[in-house]
Amino acid sequence: MYFFLCNLATMDIVCISSVLPKALVGLISEENTISFKGCMTQLFFLVWSGSSELLLLTVMAYDRYMAICHPLHYSSRMSPHLCGALAMGVWSICALNASINTGLMTRLSFCGPKVITHFFCEIPPLLLLSCSPTYVNSIMTLVADAFYGGINFILTLLSYGSIIASILRMRSAEGKRKAFSTCSSHLIVVCVFYSSVFCAYISPASSYSPERSKVTSVLYSVLSPTLNPLIYTLRNKDV
Repeated sequence: MYFFLCNLATMDIVCISSVLPKALVGLISEENTISFKGCMTQLFFLVWSGSSELLLLTVMAYDRYMAICHPLHYSSRMSPHLCGALAMGVWSICALNASINTGLMTRLSFCGPKVITHFFCEIPPLLLLSCSPTYVNSIMTLVADAFYGGINFILTLLSYGSIIASILRMRSAEGKRKAFSTCSSHLIVVCVFYSSVFCAYISPASSYSPERSKVTSVLYSVLSPTLNPLIYTLRNKDV
């Protein structure tokens, strides 16, 4: 559990560090500008950390499923080698996703007003500034949203469906309390993060609003990474 928490904390640090420092500089300086290379770098690390967190939350849900539903086999099935391989797979797959989306963005031409109606470089507002076709970018963004936001959300629900069913079958009240305490913190984090991501990305393109996008982006890029350590600390006696 602590191995995956360390990975989650690292992802949160990367996410908030790619957005907040530059945003704070923009608030106190007269010229709120960013270079094209800086914008693409910010986009890469934001997509990398955001997609990694979605995938890792699914892995953590599976980890809790094994701990509660198959406790006698947990140590053998969730070995340190497997946990390391899962974490490496999460980082690698999401780095590939970030590289593809960032690479596709660098191929676009920006010949109009180069003013981003956002406080950081994100895919939707950047696509609005492009004067070249964005069909491929939109398709890849949709595929990424379907995989990270859709499939992973379903897998997480399946894991917690099995966990809840297993808890309800327990006869001991103390056993139910311990089982619920094991996964409650993670469940809160999942609800907060998925709610913010769905508000930011799961909406028709025709209803896109820059002002609403700014508010929802704060939820998953700043608020969620800030709340995660607090949630796990308050719910964990060891921490």
